[in-house]
Amino acid sequence: MPEEHLLYHLENQAARITINREQQRNAITPEAVSLFLDFLDRAEQDPGVRAVLITGAGDRAFCTGAQLGDGLTAEGLAVFARYARLLHRLSTFPKPTVARVKGFCLAGGMGFMLACDLVIASDDSQFGTPEVNVGLWPMMIGALIFRNVPRKKAMEMILLGERIRAHDALAMGLITRVVPAADLDAAVEKVLQDLGAKSPIGMRIGKEAFHASESMPLREALEFLSGRIAEVASTDDAREGITAFLEKRPPVFSGK
Repeated sequence: MPEEHLLYHLENQAARITINREQQRNAITPEAVSLFLDFLDRAEQDPGVRAVLITGAGDRAFCTGAQLGDGLTAEGLAVFARYARLLHRLSTFPKPTVARVKGFCLAGGMGFMLACDLVIASDDSQFGTPEVNVGLWPMMIGALIFRNVPRKKAMEMILLGERIRAHDALAMGLITRVVPAADLDAAVEKVLQDLGAKSPIGMRIGKEAFHASESMPLREALEFLSGRIAEVASTDDAREGITAFLEKRPPVFSGK
């Protein structure tokens, strides 16, 4: 059942989405892609959610992409469009997103990871785009790879289909942090705690503004962003943040 393949629960202001197919190295099913979109809708609409965490069950894999064979069926071909929609939804999600990576992060799993704002990986994790090894190509994932990694390193990874160790992935710009495996959960929880303490409306306006300005010419982007800073400054949270700074106390943000 797709409900068993993808889990959702809220803990400490973070919506936690877990790819739950440990025995299949968390390969994603077509049904789970649709459910993933539903979960993101739920997280966006819940005012109690300050951040979203994406992870995989167990220690062997974060996600190894789609299960081989699905792409050769009519349903498998149809799911590509839903997967592309999911990557866009996750990339432009208005709340902070964090990927917790342990073990293999391959193929379509790379798409989920790259679509997140922050990626925290254990030092024994491995990354890669092995599609070329079975006569395929990382199409939708490529749009995210080239937004994160210099072209030559991206093409080396895509053309050779080799696995990349965590510290090399960090050096390439694929991920945000590498921590010892034993410290992974503590590091993730600290980041989620820090995100939960920030202004939700400030981060939402900021993320939306950055996404909208990404492809603009410099002058147009600066003019656009100068207008959005006025929007942020007019929020109750901005007033609270400045007041708290002057009073030398932690701010208490309301999200308004």
